[in-house]
Amino acid sequence: MKFPSRVIFRLVQLVAFSASCFIFSIAAEAQVPGGDVFFGYSYYSTDLSSIDRASTNGWEASVEGKVVPFLGFVADFDSHYGSQNFVVPCAIPVGSTSSSCANVNADVTEHNFLFGPRVSFSVGKFRPFAEALVGGAHVDVNNGVGSNTSLATAFGGGLDYKIIKPIAWRLQGDYVQTRFFSATQNNVRISTGIVFRF
Repeated sequence: MKFPSRVIFRLVQLVAFSASCFIFSIAAEAQVPGGDVFFGYSYYSTDLSSIDRASTNGWEASVEGKVVPFLGFVADFDSHYGSQNFVVPCAIPVGSTSSSCANVNADVTEHNFLFGPRVSFSVGKFRPFAEALVGGAHVDVNNGVGSNTSLATAFGGGLDYKIIKPIAWRLQGDYVQTRFFSATQNNVRISTGIVFRF
């Protein structure tokens, strides 16, 4: 039995929430050396369509719990919104020599739910980090294109600049790969925003 992509998306959300609660309850019990919460603006360049790339905008949020001072585990969530051109499937009448089909511009909303390790170290007011994340992604495209859920992976890193003791500013970049509609998308995500350390 094939489940609709919306059901799979809701299951991914439930698993993500449950995993986050489990990780942070263990962290609280073990009294790990801290962590941080990040929220900010995010730019996302995606090639969801075979015609061109789309520039979308949205937000990214993450929570990191430290295991040891240089290693933590991250729960990372984002949503991006924009539009992209898609080829409209068309039937070619028998005997016709024309094979051109119209393109449509469709609104796109993509959500990513990612988890994995992050390594970091502090140098004065700066804290560079690198991460490798895996999880799920869901996309909704209007104008009859549809929606889809897929595996997602992200590799990247960033830099935190400490403003005052519990607050820092982050600049982060990630290569995010998704596999919507039986194709592979190579995406770039660039985010910036505020970090609260605990």
